[in-house]
Amino acid sequence: MQEVKIYEYAVIRLVPKVEREEFFNIGLVMFSKREKYIRVEFHVCPKKFEMMHCAIDFEDILQNLENFKHVAIGEKEGGEIAAFDIPERFRWLTAVRSSVIQTSRPHPGKTMDLDKTFERLFEELVK
Repeated sequence: MQEVKIYEYAVIRLVPKVEREEFFNIGLVMFSKREKYIRVEFHVCPKKFEMMHCAIDFEDILQNLENFKHVAIGEKEGGEIAAFDIPERFRWLTAVRSSVIQTSRPHPGKTMDLDKTFERLFEELVK
């Protein structure tokens, strides 16, 4: 019998004009402490990006998201934070901040299959 896995996830948001607090969902980060699991994916729709009429460079956003991913999965390109253990990295990535790339508050859940749940949430909340 498969064991239930506890996880937390947060939606990654693009907030082009922080002072207006308008955003759209561009990714998902999910982790499970017990399973030593962390996964992050993103998708920035160019048409939605253009509709936000922002002065931010699209390529800069993609590079910042790649850096976010380096930190999440613990790659050396992520710097000192990437060396933290998985729960600390998740907490750092989901900390409240006033920047162009933000996350929602973390949400808990339970599943039998972390990847399948990640893919479902990504499809529902991002795509």
